[in-house]
Amino acid sequence: MAFDYKKEYKEFYMPKAKPEIVTVPKMNYIAVRGCGDPNVEDGDYKAAIGLLYAVAFTIKMSKKGSHQIEGYFDYVVPPLEGFWWQEGVDGIDYGHKEDYQWISVIRLPDFVTADDFRWAVNEATEKKKQDFSKVEFLTIEEGLCVQCMHIGSYDDEPATVAMMDQYLEDNGYENDISASRLHHEIYLSDARRVAPERLKTVIRHPIRAKGK
Repeated sequence: MAFDYKKEYKEFYMPKAKPEIVTVPKMNYIAVRGCGDPNVEDGDYKAAIGLLYAVAFTIKMSKKGSHQIEGYFDYVVPPLEGFWWQEGVDGIDYGHKEDYQWISVIRLPDFVTADDFRWAVNEATEKKKQDFSKVEFLTIEEGLCVQCMHIGSYDDEPATVAMMDQYLEDNGYENDISASRLHHEIYLSDARRVAPERLKTVIRHPIRAKGK
């Protein structure tokens, strides 16, 4: 059976619908950076997702080609994720999506090296006849964070974020969002196929102990 990161690492992908603290280790990602409203039809965000999945499935299906990745094992492509921010805004202003800055990512298995990644980008470029120059190999170590499962529309996330903030206040922590530590979302539902009120999204914020 294919290795499923969501099932094997439930502490990072399947939190409860109440805040909890977690320490997130270093992970490698396929990444594309951009800006603007993610809901714009045929916009940069949707184009970025297409690039991410093209590279992700090129790596997954490498087992059938001539490029054999050392240590490869069969796996389920991990879910789409996003790091979000807005210039001059503390947290996220959901009312001004046009100001969003984002890094869309898909986690890479640990066996994928930077060389393997470059091969996959070149392979996807050749097969898809597209420009993959925006795609990058990105390493992030989030460290100490608070996270919570948000169930419902993305526009209703502020209520879950407020609950997370109250949890921090009650437990001696505070948000540590900065230029290098960002609001993070993990999308467990396909918004094209799931009703807004049933969407499952992990919301994760970097934190620190108060006074540090």
